[in-house]
Amino acid sequence: MQELNQSTVTEFILLGFAPNPRTNPLLFTFFLIFYLLILVSNSLLITLIHQDSRLHTPMYFFISVLSMLDMCYTTTTVPQMLVHILSKMRAISFARCVAQMYIFLLFGVTESWLFSIMSMDRYVAICHPLRYKVVMSPRMCLLLVGICVAYGMVGGLCYTFFAVRLPYCGPNEIDHYFCEVPAVLKLACADTSLNDLVDFITGFNVIVVPLTLIVIVYANIFATIMKIRSSQGRIKAFSTCASHITVVTMFAVPCIIMYMSPGSDSLSNNGKKMALFYNIATAFLNPVIYSLRNKDVKKAFLKLMGRSGVSE
Repeated sequence: MQELNQSTVTEFILLGFAPNPRTNPLLFTFFLIFYLLILVSNSLLITLIHQDSRLHTPMYFFISVLSMLDMCYTTTTVPQMLVHILSKMRAISFARCVAQMYIFLLFGVTESWLFSIMSMDRYVAICHPLRYKVVMSPRMCLLLVGICVAYGMVGGLCYTFFAVRLPYCGPNEIDHYFCEVPAVLKLACADTSLNDLVDFITGFNVIVVPLTLIVIVYANIFATIMKIRSSQGRIKAFSTCASHITVVTMFAVPCIIMYMSPGSDSLSNNGKKMALFYNIATAFLNPVIYSLRNKDVKKAFLKLMGRSGVSE
């Protein structure tokens, strides 16, 4: 805290995307539409899962948690970005910047571990179907989500603490649209080699370890699927895994590039683009992927629309 008080920087300037003011309205409209679609699509998916009793299973419970995380994840950054696009003042206080870093990481790390829990759910469902309801009980599902949140709190704290303890004495312009750790560390008035090491180790624990677990789990799942005699059964089993694998890949690859090589100058220009991908694009595509590839969700949607039509 003493080093924080000694910092001469009291606020940061987020440079964002648009060097040309003429493109600001277009960018604002584009990101606003995307943000509203994220809120609507994820809220709709959560509503369908809550309303339809056929979707009251562990898999859909985890999908609903994922949708909530996606909405919180994007709300941490996008509303501020929209305000800054139309405003000439793009300042954010030091305290708000630190808070944004931590909250963003909390949801991000939680989501990273949730993906591994979802893969284990698929493993039990496919490899041990007779024990599925016993193993994946409601109490166990809540416990697993709680563990993910705990990892998110600790992982986010590690990243944020080692970033905040550095002195920041200027310049104060962050070449990003929000306070992301790799972008903020570039403004530190001290050697960041320790931070790079800590970020690498933390990133390994919160990104690579869950991803490795997912790979191991799916290797066992695929081995079990190949033993299924019915080709239709194999296709159905593969189909239940395809959505999750797609979502995990979209989220994990950019995160590994950003958070496990924060000191790389070659990534500085692409950092904002990758952040857009795992912060906004995945939050938009997740409910789309799970809806389009899932007959139960489609039936629940048609059932909900039918009820609405009757009520009108």
